[in-house]
Amino acid sequence: MVDGKKLKKILTKIFINHGLSQNHANISSNALINAELVGAHTHGLARLKMYCDRINKKVINPKAKIKIKKISQSISQVDANSSIGFVAADIGIKEAIKNAKKTGIGLVGIKNSGHYGLSGYYAEQAVKKNLIVFCFTNAPPAIAPHGSKKRLFGTNPICFGSPTTSKVPFILDTSVSEINRGKIRVAAKTGKKIPVGVALDKFGKPTTDAKKALLGVQLPLGGFRGSGLAWMIDILSGVMTGANHGGKVKDPFDDLSGPQNVGHMFIAIKPNLFVGNFSQRIKENIKRVKRLPKIKGVKEILYPGQNKFKRFKKNLNKKIYISESIKKDLEYLNAK
Repeated sequence: MVDGKKLKKILTKIFINHGLSQNHANISSNALINAELVGAHTHGLARLKMYCDRINKKVINPKAKIKIKKISQSISQVDANSSIGFVAADIGIKEAIKNAKKTGIGLVGIKNSGHYGLSGYYAEQAVKKNLIVFCFTNAPPAIAPHGSKKRLFGTNPICFGSPTTSKVPFILDTSVSEINRGKIRVAAKTGKKIPVGVALDKFGKPTTDAKKALLGVQLPLGGFRGSGLAWMIDILSGVMTGANHGGKVKDPFDDLSGPQNVGHMFIAIKPNLFVGNFSQRIKENIKRVKRLPKIKGVKEILYPGQNKFKRFKKNLNKKIYISESIKKDLEYLNAK
């Protein structure tokens, strides 16, 4: 167990030692710690060594010269210059927020980026500024398009955020696969089985063996519907932005042959563009859902983001658990 402030210092030092500026090291450290606090451990410290390995192999540029191209007052394109994904996404979401505050809507496409952690982390930044937001990103091949037994689309997260009039934002952050790929990696590492119906092996047969699943394909959420959503996100994040797409995004763990060139798309919108009483209407909308009769065993009907917010508040002042493998990573990276 380690105190959050102490962990922040350790992570920041590691990132600075790997060539990031103080500011970029802070941005990256905050994103990793946030993932731990909300319970998304597969997107937290478990990925630290991967980011550092990619910097060492010169496929993440720690001194990236990130460029913002203004297309209009509402629209911007960010060329991340192969920076660490946290920094590219932080710049991108702030640009989308700025554009939306100015014109009512902010659209930002990002290319030449990398894995940026949790989409909800960036969505929350926009919601705190009283904006509705969509966050899309593509990812390395993991999902077989509907009807195929070969993987091509990533798990391609889809995220939506909205103000709620309470301190707890509405944040829907999910992937289009039946299971998070990070969870399959953890299961493969610990020797645990994965659920039935979430993956096929390399021969196209259903499997509960995590290692075979990593060599095979993941199944999309809801069959052809999830496949269609994955394709949509690949078009928005990859085809539109100038990033890699159609199975060309490199795996951050296994492919060190070059930069990932991940693409992101952020859309921020003023919620009162069409109605002046959005706050009243969203409050009533949530109230109507929560008033519905509940099935046995359910105390409260929760909206997306409530559970994650509860975990964050619960863990905020607690020490963060560090597994033995993560401890070894931290000691190794800190020594370097």
